[in-house]
Amino acid sequence: MFKTKPIQLVQEDSEDLIQLINPEQDSDLKPEDLPGELSILPIKNTVLFPGVVIPITVGRQKSIKLVKKAYQGNRIIGVVAQKNPGAEEPTVEDLYKTGTVARIIKMLVLPDGNTTIIIQGKNRFAIKEFVQEEPFLTARIELQPEPMINANGKEAKALVQSLKDAATKILKLNPEIPLEAQVALDNISSMSFLVNFLSSNLNVEVADKQKILETQNLIDRSTLLLQYMLKDIQMLEIKHEIQRKVHTDIDQQQRDYFLRQQIKVLQDELGYDGPDKEIEKLRKRAEGKKWPKAVAAHFGKELDKLLRINPMAAEYPVAMNYVEFMLDLPWAEYTVDDFDLKRAKKILDHDHFGLTKVKTRILEYLAVLKLKNDMKGPILCLYGPPGVGKTSLGRSIAKALQRKYVRMSLGGVHDEAEIRGHRKTYVGAMPGKILQNIKKSQSSNPVFILDEIDKIKSDFRGDPSSAMLEVLDPEQNNAFGDNYLEVDYDLSKVLFVATANSLDTIHPALRDRMEIIEVTGYTLEEKVEIAVKHLVPKQLKEHGLKASQVKITKGAIAKLINSYTRESGVRSLERKIGTLVRNIAKSIALEEPFDKLVTEETVRKVLGAEVFDEELYQGNEIAGVVTGLAWTQVGGEILFVESSLSRGKGALTISGQLGDVMKESAMAALSYLKSNSDVLGIDYRVFQQYDLHIHVPAGAVPKDGPSAGITMFTSLASIYTQRKVKANLAMTGEITLRGKVLPVGGIKEKILAAKRSGIKEIILSAKNKRDIDEIEKHYLKGLIFHYVDSVDEVLKVALMKDKVKQQMKFTFSEIKASA
Repeated sequence: MFKTKPIQLVQEDSEDLIQLINPEQDSDLKPEDLPGELSILPIKNTVLFPGVVIPITVGRQKSIKLVKKAYQGNRIIGVVAQKNPGAEEPTVEDLYKTGTVARIIKMLVLPDGNTTIIIQGKNRFAIKEFVQEEPFLTARIELQPEPMINANGKEAKALVQSLKDAATKILKLNPEIPLEAQVALDNISSMSFLVNFLSSNLNVEVADKQKILETQNLIDRSTLLLQYMLKDIQMLEIKHEIQRKVHTDIDQQQRDYFLRQQIKVLQDELGYDGPDKEIEKLRKRAEGKKWPKAVAAHFGKELDKLLRINPMAAEYPVAMNYVEFMLDLPWAEYTVDDFDLKRAKKILDHDHFGLTKVKTRILEYLAVLKLKNDMKGPILCLYGPPGVGKTSLGRSIAKALQRKYVRMSLGGVHDEAEIRGHRKTYVGAMPGKILQNIKKSQSSNPVFILDEIDKIKSDFRGDPSSAMLEVLDPEQNNAFGDNYLEVDYDLSKVLFVATANSLDTIHPALRDRMEIIEVTGYTLEEKVEIAVKHLVPKQLKEHGLKASQVKITKGAIAKLINSYTRESGVRSLERKIGTLVRNIAKSIALEEPFDKLVTEETVRKVLGAEVFDEELYQGNEIAGVVTGLAWTQVGGEILFVESSLSRGKGALTISGQLGDVMKESAMAALSYLKSNSDVLGIDYRVFQQYDLHIHVPAGAVPKDGPSAGITMFTSLASIYTQRKVKANLAMTGEITLRGKVLPVGGIKEKILAAKRSGIKEIILSAKNKRDIDEIEKHYLKGLIFHYVDSVDEVLKVALMKDKVKQQMKFTFSEIKASA
């Protein structure tokens, strides 16, 4: 309603051009005042009503000619609305048939070339026919006089009052309408002019206004106008209600903005950077990142989201931590590799004594990396007992390549989220340890040590081993998906090195993605060299002593190895050396006299009695006792199998906390012995009249596996034939019911264990010779190997020819007498 705005005209004679003419003073024209034919001016976007003054800008050439000619004459024209406002050159069909006779009050030519006229509507008319189209439209018309009504009637008065009330309400609801409109409304007394005035300013379409103009009866016209006005009131009320609600929100936002601006001023005075400045700093940091376009777009969205969050909301620090983590990750930031393989070999030799085969494989790996410059190869897995230097080998690789070094311990990890991270929807969500360590290294190509990969656990929280498949698969890890990060991260340049003590507990699919490199234990000579070159200097440094203050002899170190440690690695040896060094450090601190030369006597004095008795492992004069070789997670060990007979009914007892496989080996050995008793010279009745007890000492330690098969058979043959086993002899191998000796694993660890224990001869399956051939010669020095295919060959090597002295109260010869 009242959408028509007055125009401002600049003219030399600044007279008031727009005046509201009193309709009661000669508003209408008489038919005799009109010419026979009337020039028709098409207008668009509005409808002229009788008595109303409006400005019209004339731009068409036809219209300009019409206006100029009429202005020079009687200034009377016919104004008709266009059906289609978009028609630039309207034809007869584009015009409505009902229009308004108008008088041109003033014509102005504007500087831009357009012509503006001020016109006032006089009478409604209907076009009978058009008589010409050039140079402008001309038509014969018929005036439509206003029907006479009773202005004082109840219906007319009610309509007038309703129209004025509706108009007043519209004026109140629409603040854009000037206050002068209310004054003009109050001064209108004619019902006809009131309807025309309100219709002209009604906020409806041209077609609706034309419909009002064409309505003949004034009462009907007033009713139609009131309907449109009531609809307008409803729309304005809804709009006003929406604006009121929005205005309340805006007021609150303005208040918050004002308070934030005050806080910002105070923060600037105190030198504190507010949230906006922090976000801008993050955006500037992002400009220098070398991340993919998809990641940059994702970061931009997260930063925009952060701007919309109130800094006091609980979600703000979560979102801030996320964008900061994205920025902290080293996207496409790599260190330059040093592929000097001679230098790498020197570093490996300096950091690790021995391990020739392992270091050769690592150099091969680095050589391929140098030539190919691509990490799409097998993941290295260093497998061996504790303390042999698996983790430190990874550190040496990082030093050789001049890459960053990262270590992640997987021991006891049982939650998949430790690898892949938590989703951001969870409270306290964090990225996985993989990306956390990448962030810590500040490089996308570090040497990443996955320590104790065999000790990953699985439970209801998921299977971390399965999550590791994507990490270690060269075909997949170029787009590693972390649940927290939500975008892919490239791990293809990372050099992963895994370590494990056992292969049995590694997921088969995970093991398939790794190349297993066995790191075996050390010999006595190697341990002595490692202690001299690495362990002793390290302990002296850690205890604040100088090399000139302490000198540990090689004999003392050998004593530590033989009598106080039993291991494949050197971890326990390092602890014992630390004990010796601390003893001297205490004497220095207390200013007590001490001998800086540490000898075997010093070792015995400081560490006390020997823990391991070397004599225990050299055999004895008792039949039925055999030394076997076993593999454990901490390296090779020797074990004893003892058998004894007692008068009874042929019962069998097996003790020593043995597993099912080991018990089955004992049963197989006994079965073969019974079936071949005649060959071995054993009376079959012995098995019925004597109870057999097989025992493996160290009953607190679980033992299992088939490699003690020939050891148990030799023990049984020894006790039943009363022939003792050769001294300083050990054996390992699986037995079958046919008496065949099958190969077993862990040969190198078992050989080292035998050598540590003073064993001189070892019996192995003939098929294990290939394992012996791969072992360095210095490991085998002082050992004699017997390769066998059957248990008969075992007995020929193991059993002495003479029987032991009679120590039982009865003899096997009594069996025949009792029979």
